[in-house]
Amino acid sequence: MKNSIGTNVILTLFGESHGPAIGAVIDGLAAGIPVDEAFIASQLAKRRPQGPVDTARREQDRFQVLSGVFGGYTTGSPICIVIPNEDVRSADYEQDKGLARPSHADYVAQVKYGGFQDYRGGGHFSGRVTAAIVAAGAIALKALDAKGIRIGTHILECGGVRDADFNALGSPDGLALLDSYLDALNGKNFPVVDDIEEAVTAKILDAKADNDSIGGIIQTAITGLEPGLGEPWFDSLEGVLSKALFAIGGIKGVEFGSGFGFASMRGSEANDAFCVEDGRVLTRTNHNGGVNGGISNGMPVVFNCAVKPTPSISKEQQTVNYITGQNQALNLKGRHDPAIIRRICIVVSSLMAIVLCDVLAGARGADYLK
Repeated sequence: MKNSIGTNVILTLFGESHGPAIGAVIDGLAAGIPVDEAFIASQLAKRRPQGPVDTARREQDRFQVLSGVFGGYTTGSPICIVIPNEDVRSADYEQDKGLARPSHADYVAQVKYGGFQDYRGGGHFSGRVTAAIVAAGAIALKALDAKGIRIGTHILECGGVRDADFNALGSPDGLALLDSYLDALNGKNFPVVDDIEEAVTAKILDAKADNDSIGGIIQTAITGLEPGLGEPWFDSLEGVLSKALFAIGGIKGVEFGSGFGFASMRGSEANDAFCVEDGRVLTRTNHNGGVNGGISNGMPVVFNCAVKPTPSISKEQQTVNYITGQNQALNLKGRHDPAIIRRICIVVSSLMAIVLCDVLAGARGADYLK
């Protein structure tokens, strides 16, 4: 099992959903980077379940930084963050032991690890582990912000309800508005720009009332990123970011800029014309999402992610018992999100911050992030 990502700044995840704790180790960050534990707590709060649209499991995420930080700054040694699991109900999973929950990793984990995996709540495959990404990402986000690089993720679409489209702001005139949107998102626990929280909540609750779940599309913008980052062919900026994104279990599709919309365009529509504004080379549109040839071009890097409906639902489903080898009906119990789309936004921003720290340390040296 590979649990690490990165070459220069390396993130390693550990722990299981119903084990004593989850956590992260960050290795390769330079000494002297500020670590704000209050900010880490505020970021974790954005991921934490808060109401009827989220799971009833209420973890407090009382994290502890065990190493790598002294006097409020990184020391240059590995940073270890531990988050205890305090609200577990493992009995919910004992009665369904051996049943492969549809769209979960239960069956493939059984095949790969031969029955030695922790099956409770998905074990190491659980979305619970993403809390460790958020805690680690809070340090990376602060380091990037000090360099003028900002990251924000919002719900672009859920149940047919749409938010403002960041990609439409990919022009010199739209850059200031995009930054104002990121300002607004950073102060919100429900990550939308327009006044659609009530409408999105209603769609999620409709699915919940039907013992079902719902997915959607989230959108991320990265501003302040200098041109020239990315290594074609096989370490393109899009490729490195996408590799990390697909590590998050709920994400099943990624598109940069206009993405699949290119299929219905002509070149005259799809091409981003270059221009000079205040001495900077920019483009008048941003259909390519801030990346040309796998390398950042100085425009906002914008991408969308398809988030699948939460696979844990209360409707009866057909499955197999991988211990007995028989077909069986599954009536799932336990505490589950009717939608993960709100909570996944901060996970994506946090993971992207860690990956960008890795990219920048490789291109500019580890001390660049001081």
